[in-house]
Amino acid sequence: MKKVLIVDDEPSIVTLLTFNLEKEGYQVTSTTDGLEGYELALTQPFDFLILDVMLPNMDGIDITKKLRQEKIETPILVLTAKDDPIDRILGLEIGADDYLTKPFSPREVLARMKAIFRRMEPRSQSVKEETEEQLVVGQIVADVTNYQVTVNGNPIVLTPKEFELLVYFMKRKGRVIDRDTLLDRIWHFDFDGQSRIVDVHVSHLREKIEHDPKHPQYLQTIRGFGYKFQEPKE
Repeated sequence: MKKVLIVDDEPSIVTLLTFNLEKEGYQVTSTTDGLEGYELALTQPFDFLILDVMLPNMDGIDITKKLRQEKIETPILVLTAKDDPIDRILGLEIGADDYLTKPFSPREVLARMKAIFRRMEPRSQSVKEETEEQLVVGQIVADVTNYQVTVNGNPIVLTPKEFELLVYFMKRKGRVIDRDTLLDRIWHFDFDGQSRIVDVHVSHLREKIEHDPKHPQYLQTIRGFGYKFQEPKE
């Protein structure tokens, strides 16, 4: 039985979601306070988090950001009353897995959750299929099994999305990959041409793998097309 935490300050939404999730076999814990929700998510083993953006004491964006900083990788669905692309992109940039704009139907929440769980399954299956797989490009080594990366022999810390992005690039070394493809394959969303989330993650990745991020040797920008990951030039 998967455990779900709901953090929303509207009792009617909590009641509606709790009823429908329990009906589907989930075990639900809920709170209307942001700070309490953060502490629950930090200390208890949940399988899924549903967070409202507007919360008392700590909002959903801050909760997501702090959980990811603490290396809590539990899937997060952010609920927002704002139908603003910037708010949606911000939530995804800091580590949320999906967003949903109010009002919504419980069926849609369940569908989004199942989609996220399905996306997680291939990753766990690939660990079994790719035992001890290592990707090597230049001085960058990515251990796909253990989710570890070293650059020039030194370990670096990547967020889950940064790691997924790096592995995607390394497996397609030498290819030019456009931003829309990255949005679809890494984030599984269509942002109607908005590429900011890709550019932000590429910038963060460069800061961690490049000796000089302003003059990258590995992760090249191909103007007008996208990005290409390559062996560094001598």
